[in-house]
Amino acid sequence: MDALETFSRVVDEEDSRIDLARACLLVAADAYPALDVDGYVGELERHAKRLASRLAVDIAPEEKVVALNEFLFDDLGYVGNTRDYYDPRNSYLNEVIDRRTGIPITLAVLYMEIGRRIGLPVEGVSFPGHFLVRLKVRGGTLVLDPFAGGMPQSEDELRERLKRVIPAGATGNVPLEQLPLETFLEPAGKRQILARLLRNLKGIYREQNKPERLLEVLNRMIIVAPDSSADLRDRGLVYRQLECWRPALQDLTEYLAREPGAPDADEIRASAVDLTRRCARLN
Repeated sequence: MDALETFSRVVDEEDSRIDLARACLLVAADAYPALDVDGYVGELERHAKRLASRLAVDIAPEEKVVALNEFLFDDLGYVGNTRDYYDPRNSYLNEVIDRRTGIPITLAVLYMEIGRRIGLPVEGVSFPGHFLVRLKVRGGTLVLDPFAGGMPQSEDELRERLKRVIPAGATGNVPLEQLPLETFLEPAGKRQILARLLRNLKGIYREQNKPERLLEVLNRMIIVAPDSSADLRDRGLVYRQLECWRPALQDLTEYLAREPGAPDADEIRASAVDLTRRCARLN
């Protein structure tokens, strides 16, 4: 079974049953063909057991958060990569584990996966512009930033983050300050997390003009979000760039069938006509 098939089988589960760490590691399987996925999952298990051995049986969730922060960010030395944020290695969980650095979403996955193994039900939060995690506690919801050492985020800090990424006027007649924060703090499902991770890589490889890598990412994106017409179109365009005329035509034709009134439909139809001619020459 190849890496893409394995990834598909792992993701083809009810959302709550997806093995998130394994799925994230399998995202890296194209870039790292010899990747020992089981070995890295085992390393997460060992980290969790080491931390669990330090915890009292009746420890409160808030105390577990403190212990998890100290373990990950002080003892193991994990840190947000502010110096080279767009290095693709920051989006590959194996590299994050090896290098002890990453971006918000990969550090959040690490935080969630070790947290889950010590009985801390941390959830991902697809916050605009910056992935966070949250934990339900007796007094409400604790929002944490693994990119900043697991620091708790106050309401003022969260609203300040929103101001930096939501354009003025985008919220209509409701001032940003009056929007309920809960709207932005809903827990992210595992497929949502995988899709956001893949979008990061998609943006990086598009910017670096690496179509082969971009194609690998899009293949996974379409498994995670099969209804995403935009990703189907983008894969067709990458196939065209790689001179894979038949799969390019197939993807772009399906895109037009799904989105006949899309703003770029005329441009895509013109590409499909050109691809049809190219495919005819192959016969």
